[in-house]
Amino acid sequence: MSLWEYANPKKFMGWTGPVLPWAFGAAGVCLAVGLFWGFFLTPDDYRQGSTVKIIYLHVPSALMAINAWMMMLVASLIWLVRRHHVSALAAKAAAPVGITMTLIALMTGAIWGQPMWGTYWAWDPRLTSFLILFLFYLGYMALWAAIDDPDTAADLTSVLCIVGSVFALLSRYAVNFWNQGLHQGASLSLDKEENVSDVFFFPLLVCIAGFVLLFVALVLLRTRTEIRARRLRALQLREVRT
Repeated sequence: MSLWEYANPKKFMGWTGPVLPWAFGAAGVCLAVGLFWGFFLTPDDYRQGSTVKIIYLHVPSALMAINAWMMMLVASLIWLVRRHHVSALAAKAAAPVGITMTLIALMTGAIWGQPMWGTYWAWDPRLTSFLILFLFYLGYMALWAAIDDPDTAADLTSVLCIVGSVFALLSRYAVNFWNQGLHQGASLSLDKEENVSDVFFFPLLVCIAGFVLLFVALVLLRTRTEIRARRLRALQLREVRT
């Protein structure tokens, strides 16, 4: 059986229905355990004090903001190559989730940056590219809303997604490209000197798992909603023609 068969709208609705409660449940458990462990059971950092604990919201949301756009890029490319409607609807469904993650990352970054840098905002390369990514999310959603024909909207938003992927990658690797930025290095790194201490690392992994599962659950739920909306639109057009 081909993997593409599971993306058929009818089969997609069939297998995602039973998966959704488990995905939301697993996300809730991971987030509850990870956030409680991180905020209440880990010590203060010797340099940053208790402010370091915002890492459990900031890092997972930032990772998901970037990876959500990468998921949208893959779905958009599938649409452009195979004209698979569920992939276009999945990309559309992921955008509001991605922009929410981006907003959380920007806000928690500002809160974390104030005591560390003495300001809520600095035109640091990663911060700037992240802000531009946020604007691309807004533009992507606005473009979907502005065009009535769904196939034309999917085509144009796919092109926009490809262009915006440059800033998604810059958001991830800006610290490596411009070492003079204020933003610290990657919290999750193979470099032991750069990676966070194990006492912060393990609850952070649980929080990241929670954010990933929440993203998957929300995208599946919103994609199901988009499929239903597409079916309703088709029925309404059929009624008008008859």
